[in-house]
Amino acid sequence: MELSKAQRYATVMVMMLGAFIALLNQTLLTTALPGIMTSFNLSLDSAQWLTTIFMLVNGIMIPISAYYTTRFSSKSLYLTAIGLFILGTLLCLVAPYFWLLLLGRAVQAIGAGILIPLIQVVLLVAFPLEERGAAMGIFGLVTGFSPAIGPTLSGWILSYYSWQAIFVIVLVAMLINIVISIAVVKNVTTTGPADLDLLSVVLSTFAFGGLLYGFSKASRMGFTNPTIVLLLITSFVALTVYFKRQKQLPTPMLNTSVLRVKAFVQACLIIMVMFMIFNASMTLMPIYIQNIRGLTALQSGLLLLPGGLLMGILAPITGRLFDKIGGKPFAVLGMLLIVVSSLFLSRLDAQSTSLTISFLFSMLMTGNALILTPLTTSAMNALPLSLIPHGSAMNSATRQLFAAIGTAIFVSLMGTKASLEQGFQFTYQAIAGLAFLGLFLALSLPRKH
Repeated sequence: MELSKAQRYATVMVMMLGAFIALLNQTLLTTALPGIMTSFNLSLDSAQWLTTIFMLVNGIMIPISAYYTTRFSSKSLYLTAIGLFILGTLLCLVAPYFWLLLLGRAVQAIGAGILIPLIQVVLLVAFPLEERGAAMGIFGLVTGFSPAIGPTLSGWILSYYSWQAIFVIVLVAMLINIVISIAVVKNVTTTGPADLDLLSVVLSTFAFGGLLYGFSKASRMGFTNPTIVLLLITSFVALTVYFKRQKQLPTPMLNTSVLRVKAFVQACLIIMVMFMIFNASMTLMPIYIQNIRGLTALQSGLLLLPGGLLMGILAPITGRLFDKIGGKPFAVLGMLLIVVSSLFLSRLDAQSTSLTISFLFSMLMTGNALILTPLTTSAMNALPLSLIPHGSAMNSATRQLFAAIGTAIFVSLMGTKASLEQGFQFTYQAIAGLAFLGLFLALSLPRKH
């Protein structure tokens, strides 16, 4: 059945709300870790498993997303994802033991791992080619605002209530969303043949899960740690076997033929570079502000808030403009801003003013915003409809993987100098070098990319 414009927009907006709550939940919880550590008498390493388990399960779900977004209808998948997220949130809320809280986070991650790739596919299928940029821009608004307002909102909640209040708010919001979804959300995608190859699932779990965990721990344990070396080698072997397996299957879980589409690969490479810098900066900047400048966590959040808000605000604007002028101008200007801001960030020291820090970080986030929505849309536009679920899965998986790689490499670089300040400056010089590579890739895009 052909959906009316009103039905399409209603479906997308309700799904966007669900995605916003799921993404907001992740940033809200990060601020709540100290309270959880006290309640369960945990060390910081143990408490951080609440974020690590979410990242790992989410990372494992994304590579198989092409299977379930092809095999099942969009409405049934969305309701399943929200239902799982509600179940996970309920477990977290009532958990008397840490293991149950951890299980709740894993169930939440399964829901989010279904939800985020599904929404990208729905947006690309629901809107014609000439409107996709605007639609993806709205999604960028959601993904940009949630991490921007999360720490501030969480700080306000925790100043009055316990950490359980975060799960109460998320639970109520998701319950309202699922009730509205049952009435409003319509099927957008069409189902098709898809096989769940268990060996591929196992290989994907070891490959993507192992790489994500290995790189996330490498920044602290070091790349020469025997455990990290063994884990990364094993994971790379599993990844190689996984890709070979996909080429042999008559109906692959992840169709690697998307890698033969030059325009798709070009856009994804630039996005990977951007995410390496973006994710590393989200770790490096709070360390600089709190440990070098000596400001509080709240002051750090406030200094970085304008950059996060800019990233969210610019997403729908860049998306709409992409539909008119294409992706190359955004890629070039975005990477140029990242190069310039990184070079200036490499000159920050213990005396740099708060205004300077906030301005340079906002410039960096503006560069990221100019790249993310236009280049993601550009990558997907290069694929036929039948390959969009596979392209979305490939883009999301590599994006998450290279974000972890970027953080591991640049946080490790920061520790190679005699002082933290020198390490920070050296690291942003290296980031500027990577951004130059990204600028070269952007300039090599065809004019109408």
